[in-house]
Amino acid sequence: MSRVLVLNSGSSSVKYRLYDGDTVVDRGTVERIGEPGGGPADHAGAVRQILTELDLTGLSAVGHRVVHGGRRFSEPVLVDDEGLAGIAELVPLAPLHNPANLAGITEARRVLPDVAQVAVFDTAFHHTLPESAATYAIEREVAERYGIRRYGFHGTSHAYVSRRTAELLDRPYAEVNTITLHLGNGASACAVAGGRSVATSMGMSPLEGLVMGTRSGDLDPTVVFHLRREAGLGVDEIDDLLNHRSGLLGLTGVNDMREVLSRRAAGDPAANLAFDVYCRRITGYVGAYYALLGRVDAVTFTAGVGEHAAPVRAAALAGLDRLGITVDPGRNDGSGDRVISPADAEVTVCVIGTDEEREIARQTRAVVAAEG
Repeated sequence: MSRVLVLNSGSSSVKYRLYDGDTVVDRGTVERIGEPGGGPADHAGAVRQILTELDLTGLSAVGHRVVHGGRRFSEPVLVDDEGLAGIAELVPLAPLHNPANLAGITEARRVLPDVAQVAVFDTAFHHTLPESAATYAIEREVAERYGIRRYGFHGTSHAYVSRRTAELLDRPYAEVNTITLHLGNGASACAVAGGRSVATSMGMSPLEGLVMGTRSGDLDPTVVFHLRREAGLGVDEIDDLLNHRSGLLGLTGVNDMREVLSRRAAGDPAANLAFDVYCRRITGYVGAYYALLGRVDAVTFTAGVGEHAAPVRAAALAGLDRLGITVDPGRNDGSGDRVISPADAEVTVCVIGTDEEREIARQTRAVVAAEG
């Protein structure tokens, strides 16, 4: 089980990493899939290109990221025809991502028929959510008929980062309570109690929760009705507004936190407001998850903004001193996986680089070994 290939099929790209043990021996991204004059015509072509160009001698398995596993897939699975059909049935819950994931798996199975194919689901880590956390307060029959509930996302990242946090603290994973903050263009918070997700900010889709690069995050549902009735916007237009033209982009015209911070430093009031809205939302979730967990051992930042934006980390946790959560300015300005709280802090604040591909490889090996 030394050599594992990880394929991460996005809406217009396929990222890949080839592992030999814990070492990455090849990596890359095929981009602009389906674009005129760009890359391959479709995801199957992109995967075929990757598999043709790589040296796959001794390959034991291929691990595939799948965005949505619904209620059916609570853990990674060895993909057979039945599993593939199950993933296909979930396309309505993730219409932009599951079809690309399916295409990648299908092509890899065709090209490598004797190599184990494993699906690792973004939603699976959140299957431990208590029903009180996963249930929306709408008519039960409607919710059950249409699959309306909190599924949560970024699960692979939250799993990896919470485990790495326990390692950084040199404590058993099962004993550590962590609030993980995955802050990238997409952003989510997760409360992890002894390795189990017990609360997370994204819901039925990745739109709910924190302010993101282009997504609004939490919003009064009445806004949707108001835009339909008063502005005359259609469902697809509102969907596009909230998913692609909101968040930092909607508030400032740019979706990159680096540019927001630059404009804020130059005195731009729109950037300053966007920064405050962004950080205030994080603060609220940290406080709420502290209350849910009862005891918090660590708060960990990860992903592009979480790993590299020191002002965001400082502002998001400002005012939480009474909960034992503080950031040391000197440590906050460092780099790499580290502790950024004072040495005597009650709650350890960490920065850890996420590695979803490595987590997918780990889970892929575990599934194949179990099938043994």
